[in-house]
Amino acid sequence: MGISGISIWQLLIVLLIVLLIFGTKRLKGLGTDLGGALKGFRKAMSDAEDTEQEVRRQIEQPDAEFGESSKSEQESHRHS
Repeated sequence: MGISGISIWQLLIVLLIVLLIFGTKRLKGLGTDLGGALKGFRKAMSDAEDTEQEVRRQIEQPDAEFGESSKSEQESHRHS
């Protein structure tokens, strides 16, 4: 017994019928298209993760840092 009650011989017969109906060239084209679609999906997911990480880095980084010297400079400009 194979997958969910289907034996290996039944799977081979189904595969043979599919080959006879569609032919090897058409199946090869379908396989190539499916592989290209999976590759594109993986690339899109990777790009999305990279973008998400970049956004997180930008959020975590402060826009500007103001130290004590900046405060004292601002006070001296106010008094002038």
